[in-house]
Amino acid sequence: MLLEKGKDIAMRKQKRPLGILGTGDFARALAKRLYFSGYEIVLGSRRPEEKSFSAIDECLCNMRLVTTEECIKSVSIIFLAIHAENYKDLLEEHADKLDGKIIVDVSNRDRPSETKSNAEYLQRLIPNASVVKAFNVISAYAMENDYNTSSRQVFIASNNELSRNAISNIARNMNFTPLDFGGLFAARRIEKHPLRLFPDWRGPCGFTVAVFNIWLLYLIYIYYIEKTVYRWEQIFIKVMNKAICMTGITILSVTYLASSFAASLQLYYGTKHIRFSRWLDKWLKNRKQLGLVAFILITIHVMMSILIMSPTYLRSWFHSTKLVIPHNVTDVHVINNINWMTWKGEAACLTGIFAFILLCFVCVSTLPSVTDTLNWREWRFVQSKIGHVALFLSIVHVLVMGIPGWAKNPLKIYKSITFLSSILPWATIMLKILYSLPCIDRYLTKIRKGWERQEERCRGKCVRPKKEGYVIMNADDRSDAISGVCPCPGDTVQMVTLDTTSCGCSNGDIV
Repeated sequence: MLLEKGKDIAMRKQKRPLGILGTGDFARALAKRLYFSGYEIVLGSRRPEEKSFSAIDECLCNMRLVTTEECIKSVSIIFLAIHAENYKDLLEEHADKLDGKIIVDVSNRDRPSETKSNAEYLQRLIPNASVVKAFNVISAYAMENDYNTSSRQVFIASNNELSRNAISNIARNMNFTPLDFGGLFAARRIEKHPLRLFPDWRGPCGFTVAVFNIWLLYLIYIYYIEKTVYRWEQIFIKVMNKAICMTGITILSVTYLASSFAASLQLYYGTKHIRFSRWLDKWLKNRKQLGLVAFILITIHVMMSILIMSPTYLRSWFHSTKLVIPHNVTDVHVINNINWMTWKGEAACLTGIFAFILLCFVCVSTLPSVTDTLNWREWRFVQSKIGHVALFLSIVHVLVMGIPGWAKNPLKIYKSITFLSSILPWATIMLKILYSLPCIDRYLTKIRKGWERQEERCRGKCVRPKKEGYVIMNADDRSDAISGVCPCPGDTVQMVTLDTTSCGCSNGDIV
């Protein structure tokens, strides 16, 4: 037993050899990271005699720099750190020597592609080798600096499961988190990842810009076109602050309205197994982005409001003092002019401050470091309960400023910006209260636990997919439930029931 343990310890201490073809920035950063993770590194270059790593980094002095052929012969796992356009020139003459070896492709594309990837192209060049796509989402800076805060996930794809496992173990030893994406066709998705530019933020930001423009144009109409209320130089802070505030509360209400829409559909269909429409599914998935955008807008509104916090701009918030100086007065008169806030100003500030503080709690809870410390019940309490309370206080903040004006001109309430901007938030709060009633909440909870009103029927209707390889299920057609087949009119893909209550694809060619 002692001898066996001694052998295991000796084998662990022995450095495992790995090869890297390429001597660029990423290759050197990868070599350093692998070296400090306990591997023996062999760097391969077409002209090794012209390279001098000691002048670049003294850590690279501990690594062997050899020719490409020698590097391929000496190791069984090779990282290919060169551009894809150079694959054929470099590997064509060494294709027979790569048989049975694991080749890790770390390259990226200039443009995303749905039909091909660098890794699949490499596999065609060396069909007898096992190509693994990995490490392309890690930058050279992240590779070299262990203390950085960038993503530490390594996406891995290969047609050989043993090769995927081997590279996953190497990623773990490098203090990264491997994610297995399966076959090499997934390399298209992996290579597309570094080329994405905030894809989850495009919809929320575009929607926010549209809502902001609508409110701003309405404000310009009522304050400058219908009746001149402000000067044009006040549009930058005074008027813009109103547009930002109205957009912020609208986006915040839209964030929480999505769950009410989903609950309405589940109550209508009486099951949770029917998929939501694409627009609702996307809406639900973008709630975090919408909430953060709303928080940013409300923060800007708070800062702008501080800038204009004076009786000159907010006259209805402060008591006014009237000074009357009589004619022909020769004596000196000392007048103490002290203005303080009215109930309207006090209440608006109080509700606004509390709403903003609660929104700060909700926003902070979305940070990964904070989310990891919360259990599911705590996270839902912060995101749902505290979030709705913050929305309610925001509505009260708006109503406090608007109700005195509504009382003076009740016939023109439909033109009031405080009235218009509070309609959607009030609808959101009322729906939340409705679905929180014990009778409805119990019924909705029962559905979400798997209960169905009409389990015996196949309620799926096939719809022609927008993208090849996907099938969408709707819930309108039950005519063929007895026969167990849900037809797609005019389509070659048929949907059949896998059991008495569910429908699935019978075409095995669909991925």
